Amino acid sequence: MWKPQKYRLTTSIQSLLIFVITGIIIVIFAPKEQKFMYTFEKGQVWKHELLVAPYDITLLKPKEVLQEERDSIAKEILPYYMVDREVDREALRRWEHDYETLYQKTYSEDYYRYVKNKLEDFYQRGLVSHDDLEEMRAAQILEVNLINEEKESSRYSTTLFLSLKEAYQDIISQTPDYLERRNIQHFNIDNYLRANTTPDKITYDKVVREEQQKISNSTGVFVAGRRIISKGDVIDDYTYNVLKSYKKMFEERSGADRTFLGRVIGLFVIIMILLGALWAYFILFRNSIFQNAKNAVFIAGSILIFVLITEIAVSLWHFDVYIIPYIILPLLVRIFFDSRSAFFVHTVTILIAMLFVPQPLDFVLLQLAAGMVTIFSLKNLTSRSQLIRTTFLVFLTYVLLSLSVSFLQSGVIDKVQLKRVLSFGINMIFLMFTYVLVYLMEKIFGYISNISLVELSDINRPLLRQLSEYAPGTFQHSMQVSILATDAAQSIDADVQLTRTGALYHDIGKMLNAAFFTENNQGGRNPHDDLDYKESAAIIIKHVTDGIALAQKHKLPPQVIDFIRTHHGKGRTKYFYTMYCNEHPGEVIDPTPFTYPGPNPFSRETGILMLADAVEASSRSLKEYTETSIKELVERIVDSIVAERLLDNTPLTFRNIKTIKEVFIKKLLTMNHSRIAYPRAQKEEQETQQEEHKL
Repeated sequence: MWKPQKYRLTTSIQSLLIFVITGIIIVIFAPKEQKFMYTFEKGQVWKHELLVAPYDITLLKPKEVLQEERDSIAKEILPYYMVDREVDREALRRWEHDYETLYQKTYSEDYYRYVKNKLEDFYQRGLVSHDDLEEMRAAQILEVNLINEEKESSRYSTTLFLSLKEAYQDIISQTPDYLERRNIQHFNIDNYLRANTTPDKITYDKVVREEQQKISNSTGVFVAGRRIISKGDVIDDYTYNVLKSYKKMFEERSGADRTFLGRVIGLFVIIMILLGALWAYFILFRNSIFQNAKNAVFIAGSILIFVLITEIAVSLWHFDVYIIPYIILPLLVRIFFDSRSAFFVHTVTILIAMLFVPQPLDFVLLQLAAGMVTIFSLKNLTSRSQLIRTTFLVFLTYVLLSLSVSFLQSGVIDKVQLKRVLSFGINMIFLMFTYVLVYLMEKIFGYISNISLVELSDINRPLLRQLSEYAPGTFQHSMQVSILATDAAQSIDADVQLTRTGALYHDIGKMLNAAFFTENNQGGRNPHDDLDYKESAAIIIKHVTDGIALAQKHKLPPQVIDFIRTHHGKGRTKYFYTMYCNEHPGEVIDPTPFTYPGPNPFSRETGILMLADAVEASSRSLKEYTETSIKELVERIVDSIVAERLLDNTPLTFRNIKTIKEVFIKKLLTMNHSRIAYPRAQKEEQETQQEEHKL
């Protein structure tokens, strides 16, 4: 829709602000450390240029070597056990108490002393649980570090430990001859046996950790200026360790405040230049798109989402970025806007994401190629089969390019590229959800896609079926208008599907007063004969507002309702206005009661519909359909609409108008061609004459 200069300036500033905010958010969530610029794998060929150590590199021990040393220390350190003497004292107090209250009257003091001495001996040696003792013996642990009540540690032989079962058996089996063994059993010795020596894993882990921390992580220094590796060399174990050490030092050094600040500034400038270039493209070449701020929100928001997913994938989740379906973005932009905008948006998104991914050049090559294939292979999305075909082509592009890059760099297909095929497969599955996303974007942003337009143009839709039932003449008129408008739209590269759908619905308001429109009057009495001209004009004009109300009730998209609202623009009901003027000669006539509410058409598609509607309706009044009469009609109707300046707000050019006229003339000749009269059989004609003669 046409907008004043001041409004367009305001929307341009709004869209610029949206893009600036997008850039700031991207920088805020960007990985804080600088990305190491080289990728490498042990046993693979070094694909990059000659690499020289820029500074002294502390060589780290390989992980497996470091782990072996740590495991060795863990094995060398004896387990720690803690003695709890409170368990001893509690057991002896309980035995003393039970003897005095339960057994003293029956058994001599010799029993008391024997059990007490045994318990003291057991607890002094150390009672442990059966499982702990079995574990020590299985591991052949001969000594442990025993921690006493003073928290002092000393080595202790595990041969002195007893399990609770062994202690019980010992006290029974070692009963002296002067005591009865069965009486000892009667004392329920189990009640006084408790493990007083337990593993102290906390202390053990602490000591192991302290000793492991003393292990040096490095094996030496790789001197600055020394060659690390040359292009084409195979990465052996030693070189791999040097590269790993260099990468770690590089990332640690990049975390310094000065380096980090410089990185943030550089990142922000690059991102703003890219987003600024995209913004300038829309302002200079697709200004109509950014006349509505929601479009800037959609485009900037979509870029932001994919870049944030990339940042999170690289810095936190560490999964292959080729799983991310970047192609969804150009698909959506292509469906709702145009292919050139889709390519620019996709390119900027990939260039920003490139700043955060490993192997950025490979990434850009694959994504840009896949994006171009997507845009070229999908002109209009009207069916699921188109999406499946495009998705398969994208998958094929990814795989072929990835394998080709591998051949180019190393002459063979490496394992990384083969694993990446799985990522491409997952990516393809995600792309299938574009169909669902199209529906969601339509609901969230008020867009309309060809998928929805195809569904709406189905003549079995409830509203169109009602139109064909209650106003069959109007329905036939709408079908004819859609044919004219569709061909005209195609001839000037306008939106064909939108034009066709708008044409089918433009006159739905007539069904509420169908008899007042001549196309629905089957030769009966004209109801306008009972009305004055102003009343008749009001009924005719009302079909526009009735149509808008019906469309809103049936939840038609605003883009389709615009065709209903504008197909007469601010034109007049010329017949009733002229008749009223003839009835009131010499008077100053107010044209308002005879004027449609408007607005005038504002797009190529709505302008085409106005022309097609007027031409098709007028063509019904022709007495004969010849090339001359049709051409004269089309020229007169179209020129009068142009002269009334009803198309001033549309981007239609005089060349477009000329092309549209030619299409209308050609199509009307085809639609209204005359047929030859079929001759009757001579015998049949004679029989008919005989029958008439008899009558």
